[in-house]
Parts: sequence; structure tokens; C-alpha cells
Amino acid sequence: MNITEYVKVVILGIIEGITEWLPISSTGHLILANEFIKLNMTEQFMEMFNVVIQLGAIMAVVVLYFHKLNPFSPRKRWKEKMDTMQIWFKVIIAVLPSAIIGLLFDDWLDAHLYKPFIVALMLIIYGILFIVVESRNRKRRPHTRDFDQLTYGMAIGIGIFQVLALIPGTSRSGATILGGILLGCSRYIAAEFSFFLGIPTMVGASLLKIVKFGFQFSQTELIVLLLGMAVSFVVSILAIKFLLNYIKNNDFKVFGVYRIVLGALVIAYFVATGQKLL
Repeated sequence: MNITEYVKVVILGIIEGITEWLPISSTGHLILANEFIKLNMTEQFMEMFNVVIQLGAIMAVVVLYFHKLNPFSPRKRWKEKMDTMQIWFKVIIAVLPSAIIGLLFDDWLDAHLYKPFIVALMLIIYGILFIVVESRNRKRRPHTRDFDQLTYGMAIGIGIFQVLALIPGTSRSGATILGGILLGCSRYIAAEFSFFLGIPTMVGASLLKIVKFGFQFSQTELIVLLLGMAVSFVVSILAIKFLLNYIKNNDFKVFGVYRIVLGALVIAYFVATGQKLL
């Protein structure tokens, strides 16, 4: 593989690292990017790559939140350890709906929904939803501003919103953050809980894709996968820090506008070039 192909992998890693945490759909962006940045790899590998590259992004959450999510830290008092365990229990409960639906319908989703029009449509729909929800909540004060206030019922509700993210273009972080806000969470708590949900969700999804692909990686395939994960890890750390600082004083409307514009451009591009949208 020549140097140009490795540059393409780096670009895809950057796209993944940015879009995994911003509510604009990482899978959707990778699917669209593959229309313009075509790696010289098999279709089966790229299907697996677009999911497994997200492991690098997930490792960024593990590193940044290691102490907060570690219930065995010797620096934590007993109550703090129990509070941490409660966070994990809520995460596990919230993950179950998407885990069950994902396992049952993974092949069907790959065959029928990974289409440019579906991606564009979801970008636009959720872009509109972000603007509508943020406008509705402009004068409302969220009642859940701490993880102690996040009930198991709310966790399940956010988990149900995560099921919607099985449709490419929706955005896992976008669906769960939107769900959290609708259920009364502050933007900060909704964003952090979305990050935590990503750990078991993406680890499970990645393992499923690797099992389906098989463990017989060529040397080139392994290098491509590890390089993409490494780049997405570094970029994700920056993206997470940016998002948490941004939402302290801003809402998500700008991401809604971005999604609508991008979705419209995608449809226009495929129509103008005469390519199939579905």
C-alpha cells in the first residue's frame, strides 16, 4: 500500500475522532467520506473498519474518565465507590435495548440502511430536532444536573433513544444527548452519560464486526485498522474536551444547522452526479 493510502486512513481517523463525540454522526460521515476517499481495501474490510475504528475513540473516554469510572480506585471513599458502581449499573441497563436490537438486526441494517439517502435524511431530521428541542428548552431549567439525580428510568429512556442510532446518519451521541435533554438532563450530564454509554456499546459492536469479518487479518489490514484507531484516539481526546467546554455556555443548535446543511448537500451531490441514493 502506498503513502497516499495511509494518508487516507489518517483522514478517516480524524473524521471519526471528531464526529464520534459531536452529535453529527461518525458512521454517517465515514460512509460519505468513503465516497470520496476510497481506500484500496475490500468492501467487507471497510464495513468492519467503519465500526471498529471507533474503538480508538472509545479508548479516549476510558483515558479521560478512568478515575471517575473506576469503582476500585484507592483514592475514593466507600460512598464514592458505590456512586461509581451506580453509574455503571445505569450504563449497563441503558445499553441493553440497543444491544438486543443490534444483535438481532445487524445484518438487515447493513443490507438495507447503509445508503446515502438514509444517512442524509437522518442528518436532516435530527438536525431539525436539535433546533426544535433547544428552542423549547430555552427557558427551562433541567432537573437532572448530577448523576445521583439520573434515575434508572431515565437511563432506560436514554438507552431507548440509543436504539435509534442503529440507523446510520442518526449519531449515537446525538440520539442519546437529545434523549437525555428531553428527559430533563443538563447538556453536560447528557453528554457525559452518552460518552459512558459508548464504552460497552462500541466495544460490543466492534467485537461483533470482527467476529463476522474473521480474525485472519493481513498485515496491511492490521496496519490500516490500528493506524485509524490511533488517530481517532488522539483526535477524540481533543473533540471531547472541546465539546464539554463548548456546552458550558452554548446549546446544540449549531450542530443542528450543520446536520441540515450537510444532509442537503449530500442529496444534491448524489442527484447532480446521477448516483443512486438508495
